[in-house]
Amino acid sequence: MAGGGVISSGNSKAYPGGLTCKVLITCLVAACGGLIFGYDIGISGGVTSMSPFLKEFFPEVYKKESEIKPSSNQYCKFNSTTLTMFTSSLYLAALLASCVASCVTKSCGRKISMLVGGITFCIGALFNGFAQTVWMLIVGRILLGVGIGFANQSVPLYLSEVAPYKYRGACNVLFQLSITIGILVANAVNYGFAQIKGGWGWRLSLGGAIVPAIIFIAGSLTLADTPNSLIQRGKLEEAKQRLLKIRGVENVDEEFNDMVEASEQSKKIRSPWFNLLKRKV
Repeated sequence: MAGGGVISSGNSKAYPGGLTCKVLITCLVAACGGLIFGYDIGISGGVTSMSPFLKEFFPEVYKKESEIKPSSNQYCKFNSTTLTMFTSSLYLAALLASCVASCVTKSCGRKISMLVGGITFCIGALFNGFAQTVWMLIVGRILLGVGIGFANQSVPLYLSEVAPYKYRGACNVLFQLSITIGILVANAVNYGFAQIKGGWGWRLSLGGAIVPAIIFIAGSLTLADTPNSLIQRGKLEEAKQRLLKIRGVENVDEEFNDMVEASEQSKKIRSPWFNLLKRKV
């Protein structure tokens, strides 16, 4: 929904230009947006199984867990509306934020959208790391969800628009790869911090989300916006110069003209959200 230079007719054209070192580094930096999503997926499950965390914020769940013998039925031992709210608030916030992120990504550019996602995620990590009450945890999770919504909206789009047509799929899968790396790191972090005496390791696990957030923010600051995004905002000359740099060739007229045409065609589409309700979709 953010819009982009997609040609709707015919097969993909063999535009000149390959996967330059600049493009590869750009894609690797942008793909770091998947780290924040993967880290949070992995970290929440581990933290909610830490007894000190449950004892401090969800005493009823902790009591129920303590009373159940390991050999007995474990079904619904985590049955708690508040705990469910803590876990699910992130995904609900991400769902709603992605709608807003679509408009921001289209009107302000992919880079701005990624920065908003990284900064919001960073603030959410601080809320969770220093949480004293359940509401602070939930507010932190909501902010994390907003950050993930913006990142998930802008990063795959950015990768698709920067990568050459031959390597578009390979570059896009870097985002999925960084998600799985984030999950792996989160599980390792949970295992290590759970061993800390005093029971405050969960704070480091939750607050540790600031690390991938800072990596994502720093990476976003170094990136230039995509040619498609610049064309959408009427910056045609800047878009062409950007395309020349990332393709590494002297002539990009054919690809650039197709991008401009696609942008003009996309502007003619009315009510794109309602189009999703059509039977053909």
